[in-house]
Amino acid sequence: MNNLPIILRSALIVFVSLLIGSFILTLLISSSGFELITNGSVYVGCFVFSLIVTLIITLALACRCLKGLILLAVFSFLYIPMIILIVYSFNSSRLVTVWAEFSTKWYVELIHNQTLLKAVGLSLTIAACAATFAIVLGTLAAFAIIRFRRFRGSNLFSFMTTAPLVMPDVITGLALLLLFVGMGQVLGWPRDRGAITIWMAHTTFCTAYVTVVISARLRELDKSIEEAALDLGANPLKVFFVITLPMIAPALVSGWLLAFTLSLDDVVIANFVTGPGAMTLPKLIFSKVRLGVDPQVNALATIILLIVGIIGFISWLWMRKSERRRLRETRMH
Repeated sequence: MNNLPIILRSALIVFVSLLIGSFILTLLISSSGFELITNGSVYVGCFVFSLIVTLIITLALACRCLKGLILLAVFSFLYIPMIILIVYSFNSSRLVTVWAEFSTKWYVELIHNQTLLKAVGLSLTIAACAATFAIVLGTLAAFAIIRFRRFRGSNLFSFMTTAPLVMPDVITGLALLLLFVGMGQVLGWPRDRGAITIWMAHTTFCTAYVTVVISARLRELDKSIEEAALDLGANPLKVFFVITLPMIAPALVSGWLLAFTLSLDDVVIANFVTGPGAMTLPKLIFSKVRLGVDPQVNALATIILLIVGIIGFISWLWMRKSERRRLRETRMH
C-alpha cells in the first residue's frame, strides 16, 4: 500500500494521455475531420476507452504484473491478425468474413492453382537470388566502411550505400525504371522488363539493409584476432575467409533472411520494373484483393507463415549457439 500514491498518479497520467491521444487520433483518421468536435458520442467513446485501458494498467501496477501485461499486449498486437488468418484459412465459405464450417478444401484447390503456384515460385526464386547477391555486395560495402575508414570519400560512400533506407519506394522504383529504359535504348539490354529487372531492383535496395546489419556486427568484432593472424603471416584474403567471415556468419544469416523477406514482400518497386510476363506473388495477391479476398490466398499465407516460422526458429537456434560459442572462446582468450 505504500505505492498507492504512485499508482494513482500513474493512473491519472495514463488516463489523461489516453483521453487526449484517442480524441486527436479519432479526429485525424475520421473522414468527417473536425466536424466530430460537436458530436457528443465521440467524447463518450474516448472516455470509456481511456477508462477501461487505465483500469487494466492500474490493476497490473497494483498486482506487479505490468511486464506481463506489456508482453501480452505486444504479442497480441503482432500475432492476433496472423492467428485470425490461419483460422479463416480452414473456413469452407468463400466469404472470408462469414464462418461456415471447418474445411481444408482451399488447400486442395491451392495445389491445383497453377497461376498462384507459378507466382510463388517466381517470387521465391527472385527473393533467394536477390538476397544472395545482396549479401555479397553488402558484405563488401560493410567491410570497406568499417575496416577502411580513411580512404578518400569514405563518408560519401557510407551515405550513398545506406541512402535507399530512407528513400521512398516510389522514387526508387521510378529511378530504376528510367535506368532500365535508358539501358535498353543505349545498350540494347534489357529488351523486356521481367524477372531479371525485378531481381536487379530488389538486389539494389536490399543491399542497403544488409550493409547496415553486417556493419553493426563488424563494429563489435575484436580486431586483435585479425591483426594476430596477419602478424603470423596470413594474407588479408585468407584472414577474411578464415577468421572474419565465420565470426560475422550470424549477421550474414540475419541479413539474408531480412533481404529475402523484403524482396518477397515488395509490391511498389516490382510494379515499376516488371512487365506483363512476370507476375510475382505480392502483385497477384494485390490484384485479387481488389475483387475480394480469395480464400486460397489465406491458405497460401498460412503455409508461408509455417515455413517462415520454422526457418526463423532454426536460424535463431543456430545463431544463439554460434553466439554462445563465440562468447565462450572470447572468455578463454
